[in-house]
This record gives sequence, C-alpha cells and structure tokens, in this order.
Amino acid sequence: MKNSSVETIINGINQRRRRWVLVTSLLSALLIALCCVMLILGNTIYPIGQVLRTLLGEEIKGVDFAVNNIRLPRMLAGLFAGFAFGIGGNTFQTMLRNPLANPNVIGITTGSSAAAVFCIVILHTSDTIVSIASVVAGLATVLFIYLFSRGKTFSIGRIILVGIGIQAMLNALISYILLVGKQQDIPAALRWLTGSLNGSQMDELPSLVIAVLVFAPIIIMLGKHLSILELGEQSAISLGVNTDKTRIALILSAVFIIALATAVTGPIAFVAFLSGPIAKRLVGVGFSNAIPAGLVGANLVLASDLIGQFAFDVRYPVGIITGIIGAPYLIYLLIRMNRKGEL
Repeated sequence: MKNSSVETIINGINQRRRRWVLVTSLLSALLIALCCVMLILGNTIYPIGQVLRTLLGEEIKGVDFAVNNIRLPRMLAGLFAGFAFGIGGNTFQTMLRNPLANPNVIGITTGSSAAAVFCIVILHTSDTIVSIASVVAGLATVLFIYLFSRGKTFSIGRIILVGIGIQAMLNALISYILLVGKQQDIPAALRWLTGSLNGSQMDELPSLVIAVLVFAPIIIMLGKHLSILELGEQSAISLGVNTDKTRIALILSAVFIIALATAVTGPIAFVAFLSGPIAKRLVGVGFSNAIPAGLVGANLVLASDLIGQFAFDVRYPVGIITGIIGAPYLIYLLIRMNRKGEL
C-alpha cells in the first residue's frame, strides 16, 4: 500500500514535469516563429533566406536597412519587454497571492509613466534621460508602496489598496501634465503612454537585455521559494524560508526588469496582468511557471504587434491591442472574485 502511494506521487510529479516541458517547448517554438515573422513582414515581404544572410552580415540592398535598423530592434524590444512584463507580473501575482497584484494595478508602471511624461512634456529631455527617470520612478513607487503599507505584519490587501491609491494619484498627475503641456509635446507622450514598439532603436536595448539576463535568472532560481510564499507567511516560515530576504530579492528583481521594459516600450497594457494566469492554466500546478509566464508575455507582445500592424487598415500600437485583449479578462476576473467574496 505504501509503495503504491509513493508510485502514485512519483507518477504525478513526472506527469506534471512532462506537461511543463511540453508547454515550455511549444511556447518557445511559437516565439521563434513570431520572431521570424516579425523580421519577414513589413511594407515589403523579404524571403527568409535574404533575412538570414542579412543578419549574418551580408549587405543586400534594401533588405539590410529594413531588417537591421527597423525590424530587428522592434522584434528584440518586443521579445525582451514582453518576457520582462510576463515574468515580473507573475512574480507579484504569485508572491502576493492575488491576480490583481500586478505592476499595472498597484502602480509600479504608472510611476515610471509619470516620470517619463514629466520628462517629455515639461523638461523636454533626451530619450536616455526619460529611460533613467522612468526606472528611478518605478523603484521609488515600490518604496512608497512599501512604506505606506507597513504594519505589524505583512498584509497583501494593504499593499494592493495602497498601490491602487498611489496609481490613482499618479494617473491624476499624468492627466495634469498633459493638460498644461504644450500641444506639440502631447503626441509623443501619448504614444509612450500607450505602449508601442514603434521607433525602437538598437542603442536603447542593451540595458533592458542586461536586466533580463541578470534578474530573470534570480527570479527563476527563487521559483521554489516563490511557490512556498504562495502558501502564506506562516507556512513559508515553518518550511524554512527567510520570507523578508526572499521577498526583497524577488521584488527588486521584478521591479528592475519591469521598469526597464517600461522605459523602452512604454507601459504595454495588461501583459503583466495576463501572462501569469495564462501560463498557470497551461502548465498547471507543481512546478514554477516563471519561465512559461515570461514566454507567454513575449508571445503576447509580438503577436499583438503583428495584429496591430497588419490586421487593420490603420496601424495601431501594440498597447491598444493588448488592452483590447486584457480588458474583458479583467472584468471577468473582478466578477469571479466578487462572487467568491474575495473583493
């Protein structure tokens, strides 16, 4: 009887592991396909052979400029920003045990947005300064949320409520800046606020790429502890997890990559919100869904950008498409949580 129970547990673990590997492999394959399509499609459709030769350094008239200066930076920005939003949003949702506890809802991306709009509309600074300001503001927003939500014990509800309040305040500030700003500066600020891959440049990407390569592995390595935190504060402590240090490491890692992604592409709506739940549905329970969430985020951004660019007569920024996808899910989630008495 004991051996039978052990075999059942082992079989269940192996089955979940196979499912995780299968889902991750399929998401990776889809991502590679979308990256290829991003490089091929445009005003002119280039054969994959010419694109590959151009990427390897061969100069082909017309193809070289379009691929290396327009399509490749756009694809890389969508790839790394989508992965950053996906894994960062999943980290907050899992750690705080609430699907509403994502960077969009609790104000982190709004803090970055407020700083960027201020630099664009009021200070008229360079893109580099805008990026630095948005990263610093994202970190400062997290610090304010932490300070204002402090109590005798860690409270998920308090953090979410304080975050929503700070987000509302920052949105009001953004509206005021747009109201008093000069007319010629408003379009640039609105394009940034919408979230867009338009105009992505290679020199903007190194900081985002480095941040993802440094901080995403930290989140992945702490995936087991993150899953334990999902059980609750007391359960995590009883299982030997240093909750304070683990939480600080996860928050800082997630905030850095989200803030840098926001600095490059703007706050692409709902990617951080959708990626974790979708990955969890696909992967199931038992294994960390940090990597699948990142892959879902990257797939969402690239697929939405392709839809926005080629599915309609007018070209739309990627943030509009992800907003159209994410808004119904948010309404559904709120209705479901209200019925369960979680709101």
